[in-house]
Amino acid sequence: MTTLVLTHETGLRHETPQGHPEQVARLEHILHAFRQNDIAVETAPEGRREDVLLCHPERYIARLEAALPAEGLHQLDADTWISPGSLAVAWHGVGAVREAVDRVLAGDARNAFCAMRPPGHHAEQETPMGFCFFGNAAIGAKHALERHGLARVAVVDFDVHHGNGTQSLLWDEPRAQLISSQQMPLWPGSGDPSERGAHDNVCNIPLAPGSDGYEMRDAYTHDVLPRLRDFAPELILISAGFDAHRDDPLANLNWSTEDFVWLTQEICQVAQECCEGRVVSVLEGGYDLAALAEAVTVHVKTLQEAAA
Repeated sequence: MTTLVLTHETGLRHETPQGHPEQVARLEHILHAFRQNDIAVETAPEGRREDVLLCHPERYIARLEAALPAEGLHQLDADTWISPGSLAVAWHGVGAVREAVDRVLAGDARNAFCAMRPPGHHAEQETPMGFCFFGNAAIGAKHALERHGLARVAVVDFDVHHGNGTQSLLWDEPRAQLISSQQMPLWPGSGDPSERGAHDNVCNIPLAPGSDGYEMRDAYTHDVLPRLRDFAPELILISAGFDAHRDDPLANLNWSTEDFVWLTQEICQVAQECCEGRVVSVLEGGYDLAALAEAVTVHVKTLQEAAA
């Protein structure tokens, strides 16, 4: 078995203002690291409207299409911008996660990584925010449940910012379990442990500013991994944000690159026990370019080792 890695050149055409942390260079650095490390990539297909409609209503898609500028940049909220190439990359981000789910569940690959930007886990049903347009991980989960007939799908989100969008999109879905660790306090301000979902299907793990990989490993060992095993998912999706790295400029956690290796290994081990190793990982945040490229590379290499 192999690890499927999907990307698309549209990811290089979503423009943001100069100095914006969610920039074209994020994907450029990742793809350069992949070439240096002989990590082969495949081209992600375009997403379909019916895929997005699993989580977002038609009127929201229409609003984004109406906001798409013919040239220049248009601001959607305080930190989310749309450019002429933005929706093309958003559609391919959805297509990447759908293709990854399809091929992992078909047995064509043991696991997969979707190297697409912008991230998706802050997008709510009708609200683009936090650099995000479509809730890629939630769409992947709903695709697995609705189109493949799975009974239980888990999403593990280790981005430093709480995935408020994924939580909102899966809040009422009893077949999906969301487990999310995040720095608290930190934007967007959600992610308190009291937020448990309509079916006790949400588990939020707050991590204190300044804490490091030791605290993260302790929380995952005692809280996250046992809950994940008890749920026994048939597929695990990862919202893989790398902005908990100690070098990241947007937060205050102090994880090392090796912490991402450990965390990926542990999630893959649960997947091996519960669902034949089936994991689909989707890129979220990470804004120090060198740290992002390094952490993504070891994440993919760890997925490859788990797939071997």
